[in-house]
Amino acid sequence: MDTEQTKRRPVILIGGGGHCKSVIDAAESARYPDSEPVFKIVGILDTADKVGTDVLGYPVIGTDDDIPALIGSMPGVHFVITVGHIKTARIRQAIAARVVEAGGRFATIVASTAHVSRHAVLGEGSVVLHGAMVNAGAEVGKQCIVNTLANIEHDARVGDFCHISTGAMVNGDCAVAGGVFLGSQSVMLNGARIDGEGSIVAAASFVRKTITIPGIYAGNPAILMKRL
Repeated sequence: MDTEQTKRRPVILIGGGGHCKSVIDAAESARYPDSEPVFKIVGILDTADKVGTDVLGYPVIGTDDDIPALIGSMPGVHFVITVGHIKTARIRQAIAARVVEAGGRFATIVASTAHVSRHAVLGEGSVVLHGAMVNAGAEVGKQCIVNTLANIEHDARVGDFCHISTGAMVNGDCAVAGGVFLGSQSVMLNGARIDGEGSIVAAASFVRKTITIPGIYAGNPAILMKRL
């Protein structure tokens, strides 16, 4: 086997929708210092009716039911959950549990135009898409989506299974509980907290103080619109 093939990490993507396309683009862009690709996308898992189709040229090779067999037949393969997170993280959480139960592992993907500080922590299975920033001292949990142009500033803490959406800003010393969806171009004031797990912050909202009740929040300042 040649050197390039041994260096490239085989990955299988789970979910073939729009978010999958963004992750494919990020994975394709990831390179070693010698410019060789980091990842080799083996295929995609989706619903049974999609098997045999493709997403951006990559084949849909099976469904979630095939995860144990793929782990057994492909030593070294890693998975990336490419189902999106719009209203809840529950689907992503269930897929992750299924992979873990089968003994699988997850890849962490950082796009070539994103920046993750060497002084930051990025959890297993998380993806950081183009133009996003994770600054020094920040900690991002497992299975998070740090979407295009999102910014997680110094010393911020983001829990597992969060989605920091396009252009959202988590300022310094902020804390975000697990499963939170922070909508596009929303902003958290320095030191603000979202302690309500699974909360949703609407696009362009401004979180100025601590959120303790799980719910849907919107506006400037962000206020509780609906309990979850």
